[in-house]
Amino acid sequence: MPKVLVSDKLSETAVQIFRDRGVEVDYLPDVGKDKDKLAEIIGEYDGLAIRSATKVTAKLLENATRLKVIGRAGIGVDNVDIPAASKKGVIVMNTPFGNSVTTAEHAIALMFAVARQLPEASVSTHEGKWEKNRFMGVEVFNKTLGVIGAGNIGSIVIDRALGLKMKVLAYDPFLSEDRAKELGVKKVELDELLAKADFITLHVPLTDKTRNILSRENLEKTRKGVRIVNAARGGLIDEEALADLLKSGHVAGAALDVFATEPATESPLFGLPNVVVTPHLGASTTEAQENVALQVAEQMSDYLLTGAVQNALNMPSVTAEEAAVMGPWLKLAGHLGAFIGQMTDEPIKAINVLYDGVTSEMNLKALNASVIAGVMKATNPDVNMVSAPVMAAERGVQVATTTQAKSGVFDGYIKATVVTDTRERSIAGTVFSDGKPRFIQIRGINVDAEIGQYMLYTRNKDVPGVIGALGATLGDLGVNIANFTLGRTKAGDDAIAILYLDEALKPEALEALRATGKFLQVRPMYFEV
Repeated sequence: MPKVLVSDKLSETAVQIFRDRGVEVDYLPDVGKDKDKLAEIIGEYDGLAIRSATKVTAKLLENATRLKVIGRAGIGVDNVDIPAASKKGVIVMNTPFGNSVTTAEHAIALMFAVARQLPEASVSTHEGKWEKNRFMGVEVFNKTLGVIGAGNIGSIVIDRALGLKMKVLAYDPFLSEDRAKELGVKKVELDELLAKADFITLHVPLTDKTRNILSRENLEKTRKGVRIVNAARGGLIDEEALADLLKSGHVAGAALDVFATEPATESPLFGLPNVVVTPHLGASTTEAQENVALQVAEQMSDYLLTGAVQNALNMPSVTAEEAAVMGPWLKLAGHLGAFIGQMTDEPIKAINVLYDGVTSEMNLKALNASVIAGVMKATNPDVNMVSAPVMAAERGVQVATTTQAKSGVFDGYIKATVVTDTRERSIAGTVFSDGKPRFIQIRGINVDAEIGQYMLYTRNKDVPGVIGALGATLGDLGVNIANFTLGRTKAGDDAIAILYLDEALKPEALEALRATGKFLQVRPMYFEV
């Protein structure tokens, strides 16, 4: 039974989901704040469910010997070292849709608050004042809203803004013209948005490319009187520069829910009369907190119990339906990679994968990851589908994918090729109706070979006496051959044999076979079946 640690506060309903699904769970909502205690116990768990309090660092991951998945109840994963998790082979998933409406609504609320000076007016009225003429606001009707980031939350903000009869400009490098038309917005470059928008709202993650996207230089490009809203991530705005432009009157107002440093106990924006600030409340509604908690519990349970991957940030997602259909093909992809990985001793330059027939319509990113993991296991047995692509990229291994329509007798097959400085090695396989993966071609020689745990591959010239020598040599050493498969290009040319053994071949048996002088290649193989 897989075991999960919940190290931050999560609803009891979400914790119960783990139990109902057959996952053992320890609910320790305060341990995330105690990094030493967390490091002490993390090695006991297959999964870690967190919010924002738990910091998953590379140092913590060193102790996470069993960990397979980290689930973040929410969108932001600034508190997780994703590259370190990837190298460790740990999937990191979040719940990007559970609090989307809540966060979008908060951005709209902040826009209204700064447009009408609502917080200050409320404080003034609570103090018994009646300063009706002091708080002169502006309408949002017919104003231009500039949306930076038109993804999930940004698109909801766009929908709400259009309902308020605002004109909407959107800047997003990944927004297509068709999608922009579907949303009802005009797609523009950032400089045009800055120059034309009456209100600007940010809805992008914090990355190297988006950090300080509203820098001093870009803030100075905005039109005079602009009002700026940020309910996305801290660090997207140069807060010092924003404070200066607010004081100068160039920026009429700002509303921020997030800050570069949190908890934000001090900021150049604090105390300014035309600034609305809230303590990262974007996802703080009863509905959103429950939604993300339930979603992360379901996602983590799905992965630990069925292998289904949803909303992963460091590997391709695989739905439960895909996992059921693709399971045998994922195993095959891993076996293909493992075969050529074990056959290759020199540095690998490239891995090329061909998908034929039905496989061409499957989740190719997941299949690719399985092939790469199989190849890399030859030199690093701890690698998996998460860490393998990272390892390949670090080593400069190029990965190429090709698809084609059904071209032979099989409904579909996968062919993997490894390229080195001196040669290429290829192997193809398919999945039969019994759900078992098969090798169907090795070195261009057609075969029909099931995959066993312990196998022996030999290559020789097709001459009499080789198979007899193979059997006699192994028999003399007490090695039992459970089954075998033979193949050749043509009489007298290259021939191969694949033997299925009951146990791993001992070094002395390997040396004895090589000493016969009858084999061009002798290679013991191991597969996780």
